[in-house]
Amino acid sequence: MIDFHTHTLLSDGALLPAELVRRAAVIGYKGIGLADHVDVSNIDFIVPRIVKAAKALTSGKIKVVAGVELTHVPPKDIAGLVKYARYNGIKLIIVHGETIAEPVIPGTNAAALECDIDILAHPGLITLKDARTAAGHGIHLEITAKKGHSLTNGHVAKIATLSGAKLVINTDSHEPGDLITGEAALSVLLGSGLTAAQAAGVLRNSAALLRKF
Repeated sequence: MIDFHTHTLLSDGALLPAELVRRAAVIGYKGIGLADHVDVSNIDFIVPRIVKAAKALTSGKIKVVAGVELTHVPPKDIAGLVKYARYNGIKLIIVHGETIAEPVIPGTNAAALECDIDILAHPGLITLKDARTAAGHGIHLEITAKKGHSLTNGHVAKIATLSGAKLVINTDSHEPGDLITGEAALSVLLGSGLTAAQAAGVLRNSAALLRKF
């Protein structure tokens, strides 16, 4: 399992980075992104701590990627925070997309996809136009195992297939029980309407993205 979207107690997760990484390694994770929630109020606090944790916790068993998730950030502010994170050592940038489970500002998906990000998380009822932008910019769309956000997995999978956008599967873990095995991830992908071959392709996308970091 490779999972780029997890949270620690540095934002609203339950675990220290060390415990989260340990639990993930024990159930077979090969890579994990520590991507705590940030906005203008806390990005300067979160970034150096996540960078430090990722360096300390990467081992021969599991690769840990320093990330952030820009969350409920006004669309006009996304680009500036992306640049700040990159400049200060963040490798993985996720933007909290327009999930139908939360009142995300309309236009967030479109604004995020014009920035230097890696993953648009739980993009909800993403339009074909925005998905084509993601494809053109090499930005991955997320299929998620997270309750609520997963309600639109079928739509995201369909639109990604039509647009050529690449998919990854993540958990958006906040609690220990949110982490999943590779077998469970495959079930989520198949449940989103992808074929076995397409699901295998999503897992390859995750492996290729991990190599990038």
